[in-house]
Amino acid sequence: MTTALEQPILHWVVLLPLVSAAILLLWTNVPRALVTLLGIGSVAGAAGVTALLAWHWAQDPQPYTQLLWNWVQLESFTPRIALYLDGLSLTMLGVITGVGALIHAYASGYMRDDPRYRQFFAYMNLFVAMMLLLVLGDNLLLLYLGWEGVGLCSYLLIGFWNEDPANGAAARKAFITTRVGDTALAIGLFLLYRELHTLDIAVILASAPQAWATGSTTPTLIALLILGGAVGKSAQLPLQTWLPDAMAGPTPVSALIHAATMVTAGVYLVARLNGLYLLAPDALAVVGWIGALTLLLAGGAALAQSDIKRVLAYSTMSQIGYMFMALGAGAWQAAIFHLMTHAFFKALLFLASGSVILACHHEQDIFRMGGLRRTLPLAFWSFVVGGAALAALPIVTAGFWSKEAILAGAWSSGHRVWWGMGTACAFLTGLYTFRLVFIVFFGAARGHAHDEDGWRMRVPLVVLMLLSVAGGLIVQPLSAVLPANPQEPASHWPEILAIVAGIGGILLAWRWYGHGAAAAPVETPWRALARSGWGFDALYDRLFVRPLYALARINRADAVDQGYDQVARSLMALHRASLKLQTGRLRWYAAAMAIGVVGLLGAAHWS
Repeated sequence: MTTALEQPILHWVVLLPLVSAAILLLWTNVPRALVTLLGIGSVAGAAGVTALLAWHWAQDPQPYTQLLWNWVQLESFTPRIALYLDGLSLTMLGVITGVGALIHAYASGYMRDDPRYRQFFAYMNLFVAMMLLLVLGDNLLLLYLGWEGVGLCSYLLIGFWNEDPANGAAARKAFITTRVGDTALAIGLFLLYRELHTLDIAVILASAPQAWATGSTTPTLIALLILGGAVGKSAQLPLQTWLPDAMAGPTPVSALIHAATMVTAGVYLVARLNGLYLLAPDALAVVGWIGALTLLLAGGAALAQSDIKRVLAYSTMSQIGYMFMALGAGAWQAAIFHLMTHAFFKALLFLASGSVILACHHEQDIFRMGGLRRTLPLAFWSFVVGGAALAALPIVTAGFWSKEAILAGAWSSGHRVWWGMGTACAFLTGLYTFRLVFIVFFGAARGHAHDEDGWRMRVPLVVLMLLSVAGGLIVQPLSAVLPANPQEPASHWPEILAIVAGIGGILLAWRWYGHGAAAAPVETPWRALARSGWGFDALYDRLFVRPLYALARINRADAVDQGYDQVARSLMALHRASLKLQTGRLRWYAAAMAIGVVGLLGAAHWS
């Protein structure tokens, strides 16, 4: 059903940041004030359009498609440039544009002295536009265009400060690692089209149950291939290693990647194709196990980090693991609910960490900080509120309601092991979160810190604090899109145990770090292993990187290139031989013409 209001405005959600990105990329001499206006205003404008769509949706909750044009026509394959709005995409729009606008506003203050201010906002706007295209695409080919666009923008933004070679290496690592998953996704889409002859999402979800029986091989294989793309973008096992290194980018980039855009793409993709995964219960179980294992491993690694942003990076990996576990347990709506609340408190924590880093003259080692609660009161309270939401402090935080729904879903669906892993991680989350808070903001002051936040940085922090507390009250229009969560447990003791675990982690952090930290802890083999992310980088280096380098050394002369070089040398030899025929003598040319005519006549006669 299309109404007069809906049809003309949906495309503006994507178009505003996309046009802004094009202007900022092409107009090299744009005034800085206009850069700020375009950079923030385009995403804020998209948020305004989203708010108008949400208001209209409340009056008439009907999904609809806005067809812009046909992309290409190849026999029966006619993919469209068409935008689809339903409860799931509307929820994602609110997260991307709302939180994204706050991050852009903060970035205008954080990056105010950067000489490449224009390029930064061009990349940020393009990042948002590609993510919006991803969640609004009505077919998987258009979704894949946004998917790859997000990957490109992450490369540009993670390596934005490319004067440092380490930043460029981090950007390449993110790009290559996610390409592994993207290749699996592309193969999955090829197989899906071969079987169903369409990439239209609605048609796929309607026709898949008629084409395949539940548990059959083909939908399971397709679901696993698509899951490969999801774990790459969302930094889940085994493609999680790029995310901690992505902290090389500016802090607003970290907030945008972790809270509003890239890492949520995999969760969205699996949720969007829920009908396909319901036909592949084995693949759905893999989704849940990947999430459960990732949340525990990342939670343990966060405990050993000394870089303030890497603690939050492993925290993101862990919280996305909760979302994957929820999807695997059939708590589809709980997964998207946690995606939304996580966007609020994780954006708050990253932006507050940016304020701390600026105040400490770009220092990121938490053991060189301390006593900052008096110097940076707004950052301190941002960490307290955001940390409480991350640790799921009961009743008073948005994170409690979404995480409780996930754990309840895991228990009710019979996945008691996943519930136990999630509850154990709730304890770890409280411990590593408030370990960070107590070390940075309590104890003796180290060095000289100076609050450099302007109003453009303060306002987003205040708004995100409010959302981290009250965001759990926001209603997500998911009931008509996603299956209902499993029924609540008959007993409340699983919920009580999860609450006790989270509070226990906070209390233990107070016991160990309540007075700050006198010094960095002594490095032990186990601590070093956890700090390295459990050795996955070293493992992949031995399994893939070193053998590839060895093959490159063996094939230094490049046998393939030698073949092409031989073709080129042969052509050059023929060229040199043909030059000898060009003597400049008229008699030679006349004789050659006569011989050629005789040859042609002879050929005509004998034919």
